[in-house]
Amino acid sequence: MAAIVLSLATSLSSSSSSLKALRSSSSLFFSKLGPVRSVAVRGFGFRVVSFGVASQGRGSICFYSSGRREGKFMAHSISRATLGLTQPAQIEPPKISFTAKEIDVVEWKGDILAVGVTEKDMAKDDNSKFKNPILQKLDSQLGGLLSEASSEEEFTGKAGQSTVLRLPGLGSKRVGLIGLGQSASTTIDFKSLGESVAAAAKASQASNVAVVLASSEGLSNESKLTAATALASGTVLGTHEDARYKSESKISVLKSVDIIGLGTGPELEKKLKYAEDVSVAVILGIELVNSPANVLTPVALAEEASKIASMHSDVLSVTILDEEKCKDLKMGSYLGVAAASANPPRFIHLCYKPPGGSAKVKLAIGEFSLCLTCGGYNIKTGPGCSIETMKSDMGGSAAVLGAAKAIGQIKPPGVEIHFVIAACENMISGTGMRPGDIITASNGKTIEVNNTDAEGRLTLADALVYTCNLGVEKIIDLATLTGACVVALGPAVAGVFTPSDELAKEVLEAADVSGEKLWRMPLEESYWETMKSGVADMLNTSVNRTAGAITAALFLKQVLKFGNLLPIVFAIVCFPLSTALSADKKRGATGFGITTLVEWVLKNSS
Repeated sequence: MAAIVLSLATSLSSSSSSLKALRSSSSLFFSKLGPVRSVAVRGFGFRVVSFGVASQGRGSICFYSSGRREGKFMAHSISRATLGLTQPAQIEPPKISFTAKEIDVVEWKGDILAVGVTEKDMAKDDNSKFKNPILQKLDSQLGGLLSEASSEEEFTGKAGQSTVLRLPGLGSKRVGLIGLGQSASTTIDFKSLGESVAAAAKASQASNVAVVLASSEGLSNESKLTAATALASGTVLGTHEDARYKSESKISVLKSVDIIGLGTGPELEKKLKYAEDVSVAVILGIELVNSPANVLTPVALAEEASKIASMHSDVLSVTILDEEKCKDLKMGSYLGVAAASANPPRFIHLCYKPPGGSAKVKLAIGEFSLCLTCGGYNIKTGPGCSIETMKSDMGGSAAVLGAAKAIGQIKPPGVEIHFVIAACENMISGTGMRPGDIITASNGKTIEVNNTDAEGRLTLADALVYTCNLGVEKIIDLATLTGACVVALGPAVAGVFTPSDELAKEVLEAADVSGEKLWRMPLEESYWETMKSGVADMLNTSVNRTAGAITAALFLKQVLKFGNLLPIVFAIVCFPLSTALSADKKRGATGFGITTLVEWVLKNSS
């Protein structure tokens, strides 16, 4: 049976390993875990704890722990769990009902009728009347007030423009005009429209909204499905505000959205349900990245994975490995990164098996996750080092768990998926990894560490070996590798490294559907010369500062080569920190990558 590995994620975060913390009645992060079913202890050695969704089959959750170090971390774990006395509020994602309708816009009754208009739609005749039929009909019903108001507001339909007018004469209390630019045809265009609708609804405290495109006649049926799906997704994401760490916030009251003029029927309803499932998963990813390291620790991240598995126990199972189990697997590269932190690592493996258990292909998605990293002894210092945003270094792990949540809800047939996250924290202490140290990966290869701040690839090395041993055929490896990728592609585009033209095509097509921007980058083999060590098998960074993203990808490719695993098709998606954390006024996470991963899985399941 073919295998597809969907996720390799390495999460470096600060968290308690204490079994007592896991038995706590309330989760540090999002959820409560079930009661402990059984605990088997032999002296101070290996122990297995099974948590309470099911004790066998795909519903089981296994946690591996060793009593040998529990005492060392117990007191520290309790204090770290409440560092700063910060506990996130429990806020449910927005629940919005979407309905597709084919009605006359002037007959719709509600709070806001939002009309998406291009610059061409705003054209007027010699009598200052709209040429566009829908705007013409609305303006006629309003006695010319819409045309007059749009002129006074200097609204021309440019992208980013919006105006909401309270005009008498319609069933709707307000009419909103939202600019789409010169044209609207892509997923990004319609997502942006949905976000603008959400913003208008929030500002007006509207509970029900209708959305119509001024020009939808030229759209094919497939384009209408794409538009409706993206619009719904944009509305949900635009409505969401991560207020878990705020004492006060203005929450949207939007409850229903009618989508007019884009068709009706079961296929469209299915697409709208899909948009809801994926959007909720993206919100999970956003909240994971936004959470600070004193709350989202490796243990808390493992708890979230356990919650996802328990919610979808018919198709998802999870295994969580502690430090001692990782030692048994000889994960020296991963454990070397985690060595300095008082908060122990957690290696997370979620497995999706389709209903019925029959899978033609096995996929894997993986990422290294750094919930907090100071760079180790090569500490990030100086202006612009962005050490305060390093919580976003686990953005790939957030994408992995978000994708797992969506896949558990959608339940695609014919594909088995493995989600792997190596979670730990890169800190400084007397036990920490130092520049010049030599560490040994689980495939026996040695790595001379010439930069402790290039830790993600070290965790990924062992995660890749682990994942390849699962018997998968395709791997997508998510990584915030590296700052060099920002220099090369800027903050809005992710880099894709793969030796496979076929897999590159799959990933780029999935990104095109999702509206996320990816660009294939070269794997220039001659650059590997700069990664060779005089005393070990390889260095973890190049001896010069050029082509940093390419050499990072070559490092991971070399890991696969050393393991004689190169026939496995893999792709490394390098998205920079600035795509994990938005630079706009929201100053929060974007949820980047989740929709692309889900689309890629669906392509492989069909």
